Amino acid sequence: MNTFLRTLVILGMAVLISGCPQTREDKNLSETLQQYETIVRWAQWDAAADFVSREYQEEHPITSLEVERLRLFRVTQYLVRSSAPVDEGKGLVQVVEIRMFNKNQARERTIIDEQYWKYNEETERWKLHSGLPDPTQGR
Repeated sequence: MNTFLRTLVILGMAVLISGCPQTREDKNLSETLQQYETIVRWAQWDAAADFVSREYQEEHPITSLEVERLRLFRVTQYLVRSSAPVDEGKGLVQVVEIRMFNKNQARERTIIDEQYWKYNEETERWKLHSGLPDPTQGR
């Protein structure tokens, strides 16, 4: 899709969304997803780890090896394939296609990152309950 058409589609979606009433949770989710996408696009993996919930990290600690592996890659594309609310709107399942360029091997790979976001009513924040992208599962 060319840049002009893509911009036109995004503007059209923004106009439609702006007409819909947005709850505080929805606005917070939109901001959180946009921040996370930006951080991943810039390959700021330590900052991305801050989005992962404490509960998830207790069961699945993020290791230094995992972060170092991610540092081998430069993100070339982050494309949301699908997004669906779950758990009566307190959760979101988002499927993202991420293209990553391995700086050492000069090869690009594509991974599918299935994200589960959950709203924490105490902190009034959305947190990731599925961990960081896994570049070893790409093709």
